[in-house]
Amino acid sequence: MAIENRYEFLFLFDCENGNPNGDPDAGNAPRIDPEDMRGLVSDVALKRRVRNYVQMARNNQMPNAILVEHATNMNRPILKAHEETGGNPEKGASKRKVGEARKWMCQRFFDVRTFGAVMSTGANAGQVRGPAQFAFARSLDPVLPLDISITRMAVAEDVKGAKTSAEYQQWEDEQPEDKLRTMGRKNLIPYGLYAAKGFISANLAQDTGFSDDDLALFWEALANMYDHDRSASKGFMSCRGLYVFKHVGTDSNQEQRKRQAMLGCAPAHKLLDIARTPEEGKVIEIWLKKQLETASPRRFDDYEINARADRLPAGVELWTWNTERGALVKL
Repeated sequence: MAIENRYEFLFLFDCENGNPNGDPDAGNAPRIDPEDMRGLVSDVALKRRVRNYVQMARNNQMPNAILVEHATNMNRPILKAHEETGGNPEKGASKRKVGEARKWMCQRFFDVRTFGAVMSTGANAGQVRGPAQFAFARSLDPVLPLDISITRMAVAEDVKGAKTSAEYQQWEDEQPEDKLRTMGRKNLIPYGLYAAKGFISANLAQDTGFSDDDLALFWEALANMYDHDRSASKGFMSCRGLYVFKHVGTDSNQEQRKRQAMLGCAPAHKLLDIARTPEEGKVIEIWLKKQLETASPRRFDDYEINARADRLPAGVELWTWNTERGALVKL
């Protein structure tokens, strides 16, 4: 069964001495808001890591296979959907056949059920609006992008005329030593704590079949994905908090309460806005500790985080990820 509750969530993660999300239009430098120098991480980058974790954790097997995977053609599984449902896209799929192929894709691919997909790029399987969506993540404080020079102690020269390994060896032997190394660049930020705001629609979940099991796997992926996405360019990235707002309703009538749970009991901004001082009265409070009021944060311990369940609107529950249990627990 599809989920029957609306959710909002706040996902906190940090990056130490790495590049959390390079901008290809800026030489792969860390994404930055130029007005306030706060770092940005795209929703696409976050979804990619969720997909990678699910692909690894579930062996890319249906019904938790991944459609948008590395170095593949998405039109292949879309065509297979028509083959499995008796369609003939070469003659032009009817609306009914498109719907059957679309349903087949939702049932078998986790990322289609979760994030949606445009599947009209070849054999038409329609379009899906996914129930789970991210906004761009943003660092809580300004970050400082650094462009660091590095030395590579070897070259990758395409030697003209050399066709065998022996000819390459001869070319190497003839070169001065300083000609066999080269310079490179590395982009990073010393430290940044990022907050990503996310939303899960129970109404859209009815269309894709996004279930409670899918939701549990989604939370698991958010909490663990950076532990399986290590690289020198990313530095040290970690999940530092997952706060989930679950709409449950308030009405004594069960049917009306179910409707409230699906539509929601409070606006998203009232739940997801972050207080940077204790006086703001918001549910989630994050501020720098007193000794760092005039300094730049350089580690997660420089922050103080409070989740104030006593400030929740009626009909909303607050859950947070518990690392020891490997599951969400209610606050």
